[in-house]
Amino acid sequence: MFLTLKHFALPHCGATLALAAACFVAGLSAGALIAPVAASRGVERAPPRTEPATTALRSGHPAEVIRVLDGDTFEARVRIWPGMDVTTRVRLRGIDAPELRARCEDERVKALAARDALTRILSEGNVGISRIGQDKYGGRVDADVSTARTPDVSAALLERGLARRYSGGRRAGWCG
Repeated sequence: MFLTLKHFALPHCGATLALAAACFVAGLSAGALIAPVAASRGVERAPPRTEPATTALRSGHPAEVIRVLDGDTFEARVRIWPGMDVTTRVRLRGIDAPELRARCEDERVKALAARDALTRILSEGNVGISRIGQDKYGGRVDADVSTARTPDVSAALLERGLARRYSGGRRAGWCG
């Protein structure tokens, strides 16, 4: 079952988008509670998988990347419950990358480099999103993102100089 936040949104209705994002976060949170509740009631767990560590999901909810939008945002199909996937935009928590709709050529070049780096990192596979929260603009979520080889995608982009730390408020420009 695939749902998108667009299914819940009415044109120009911020409250509806906020409600849809809140429902998404609530669904993810509820899904995280299933295993502990089942264990407390004596429900047997499946035997652990014997896959190599490079292919195991590091943490959070499995996400299939549909497309990379820019250096800090991608669209993904996220498994929030067995048999239930949600398509949403995911913004990397704690960073800001240059914008593709750049104010200057320098910012545009940096934005392309950040987008390409994020594309390469996400192509490692086994993408997981965790610590999911509502984005301040609605229509997407903020999350920590990991892959098969990169435990913290935001930190990887920061280390490469392709993004800056961001915790809200006014963002600094990338020109000059």
